[in-house]
Amino acid sequence: MTARKVAAARLSVMSNTLLTVTKLVVGLATGSVSVLSEAAHSANDLVAAGIAFFSVGAVSLQKKLRHPYGHGKVESVSGAIEAALIFGAAAYIIYEAVKKLLEGTGPLMVLPGIAVMAFSTLVNVLVSRHLFRVAAETESLALKADGEHLQTDVLTSLGVLAGLGMVYVTGQTVLDPLIAIAVALVICAAAFRITREAMHGLLDTRLPEGDLEVVREVLDNEPAVLAYHKLRSRRSGSSRHIDAHVLVADDLTLAEAHQLTEELEDRIRERLPRAEVMLHTEPHDAEMAHQREVHGNNTDAAR
Repeated sequence: MTARKVAAARLSVMSNTLLTVTKLVVGLATGSVSVLSEAAHSANDLVAAGIAFFSVGAVSLQKKLRHPYGHGKVESVSGAIEAALIFGAAAYIIYEAVKKLLEGTGPLMVLPGIAVMAFSTLVNVLVSRHLFRVAAETESLALKADGEHLQTDVLTSLGVLAGLGMVYVTGQTVLDPLIAIAVALVICAAAFRITREAMHGLLDTRLPEGDLEVVREVLDNEPAVLAYHKLRSRRSGSSRHIDAHVLVADDLTLAEAHQLTEELEDRIRERLPRAEVMLHTEPHDAEMAHQREVHGNNTDAAR
């Protein structure tokens, strides 16, 4: 699983390096600001891919004493940094495009730009599909964010390709910087989505309701569980963290209670991959009496 994540991230770094250099050379040679904007976009994707490569490697490191909960949040931090880089690239693209509009200049040659955009589209379609597939299998936020970048690059490359085609047919060079501005707005929308998802991980937002429903179903279907409360959850990178207090019969022995929680935790892990589950058992009658003493009739135990 780890090797697949690292290999996918490495492939993204290699493809983005190739596309950044190619677009930069063609953009400078032709004077096309839309191609140069795509070079900036690919350079941003290259940095993002490098961060993703680092993050999936860091998350895969053996847990150390100073980081007993692992390195899952590195992926969320990675996503936040990548989003900031995208916003920066968008600002640069808009600046260059407006400058071209004010100067009234356009690309010297169009056909090389069309060729490099077609090549970029093909490469990014193939690589982004692979990243999404591996991200879905490993639940890696870093790879998913990287795939989002490349998918956005596909859309913007197609837009630039169509625009350059129109410039070639009509001779209207003003279309080149206008397309560049459109590219900037599209990648800003992608940056917003990535920022929102990264913040969920950093702020310990609870798991989706579908995941929590799985936990409730496992606990509700076990006759030995008389009630449960304090169900909490969060995501750290590709890992799920779930904990709850489970109320059992007061006369259950410590060994029996331990065996029950082990079985319940295993059932949850079977249905929710990469979940770290911690169930704390409590004697039902004693706990309910304690809650009534402290909270009156407002107990939080379910079932």
